[in-house]
Parts: sequence; structure tokens; C-alpha cells
Amino acid sequence: MLSTASSALRRGLLLGVLLTALSAGAEQELPVYPGAVHTRIGKDLVISGEYYRLAYFTTDDTMEKVASYFEKHWRGLGYPTVVEGDLREEAVVSALYTREGLQRGVVLRKHLGKTVGFSVLRDLWVRAPRKDAPGLVKLEGTLFSQDITTRDDPGGSRSRSSLVQGGLEAVRQQVSERLAQQGFSLVRQMGGPMGGEQRFTLEHARKGEQVVTTLGQVDADTTALLQMWMGSDRPDAVPNDEAVRQSREAWEREQKAAQARPGNPP
Repeated sequence: MLSTASSALRRGLLLGVLLTALSAGAEQELPVYPGAVHTRIGKDLVISGEYYRLAYFTTDDTMEKVASYFEKHWRGLGYPTVVEGDLREEAVVSALYTREGLQRGVVLRKHLGKTVGFSVLRDLWVRAPRKDAPGLVKLEGTLFSQDITTRDDPGGSRSRSSLVQGGLEAVRQQVSERLAQQGFSLVRQMGGPMGGEQRFTLEHARKGEQVVTTLGQVDADTTALLQMWMGSDRPDAVPNDEAVRQSREAWEREQKAAQARPGNPP
């Protein structure tokens, strides 16, 4: 009798452990506003070393009504909740899921008479492993820098936004020199005054990779820099620039020529 009870208890405990593991492994959901269509922004993102999920939605409801919904929902579940902003032009509502180590939030803005919301899920406990970002340069005189990475390697994308001390032309030359050191070649350059500001866009390629760099003049001594690295085999089927295709074909020809040399294995 005791043996039967003990066996049942062990089975019950094992079932509980399995259910807990399954629930922990399930994907955590983004905040959702009822009646609105939510569109994911990329897959899982790494922003400054932290894991995020993002989505956006629009609704005809007032910003105050949307913010009130999330505030009441999260406080009703017992989570610490904070509301910031004027609730007319902008607002932020966030809650700490303390046991799960998560932060859920919504950032609200007014646009063309509608309320635009950005849903955010942030992991507070787990940080992404540090890894080199190919083609994303670090420049002297950098005042601020932030990286964003998608987690669908190797076909994902990585971007870096920076604020660099230095004039536009000097920073442009720095970027080209650093990329050349990494084996990238300049394949296209566009630039000139745009909206009263000087701006350049540079496209570099290397072995089927592409780096697009946009530089904008903040003032005479400060330049804003946005870089994006893209692999040539994108799982989301976004086509790459023609320069990337040409670069990949050139690399493949080099590999075939190297294999055809005497003494190299076939």
C-alpha cells in the first residue's frame, strides 16, 4: 500500500516537473491590445546585449484608453506597474514580472489621428553572449554606440548606431579605411544635401556580405552613423543588393581557381 502511494507520489512529482519545464520553455508572449492587429518587428532581437521582442499596432482608441487598459490589466494581476507621459502625445506603461524575470511594456504615440503602440518584452535575467559584429566598425571619438542583432544567425542582420566626434568627411574616411582593413570593398556611394543636411550612404561588400553605412551631419564637429550588416543568404527571402551577388560570385570563382591549382585537394 505504501509502495503504491509512494509510486503515485513520484509520478505526480515527475508530472509536475515536466509541466513546469514545458511552461518555462514556451515562448513568452508580447503585450496585446484587444481588437488590434499586432505585427512583429523582426524575430528575437539583441539590443545592447539584452534580449527583446517587439511588435507594433494601431488603434482608433485614445491613448488614455489604451494606457488605462494595460495599467489595469497588469495591476489586476498583481505586478508592479508604472505609467509615464502626458497620455495625449506620448505614454509608456510597463510592468515587472518579478518571478519570471521579465519586463512587459507598451510605448504609445499619436500619429495621423491614431494611437500607435509598440509592444515590448524584455528579458531581465539573461544576457546575450558577446560576439564580434562583422563589418560594424568602432571609430575613434565615439560618444555613443548601440548594437541591435537578430537571433536568426547566420542569415540575420546586425546594426550599430553611433554618435561620433568629428566632421562628416573625416568620419566617412575613417569608416572606409576600417572596412578596407576587414577586406570590404566600396561598391557604391551616394551623398549630398538632403533636407538641408549633408548625408552619405556607403555600400561595401565582401565575400557575399554587405555593409550599408549612412552618415549624417549633426553639427560641424559631430556625425551620426548608422551601419547595417547583412548576410547574403537571408532566411526571410529579402533580396540582397546586386553588389552582394557579384561579390559572392567573385569569391566562388576565387575558391574554384584555388582548388584547381596543382597540389590542392579537389
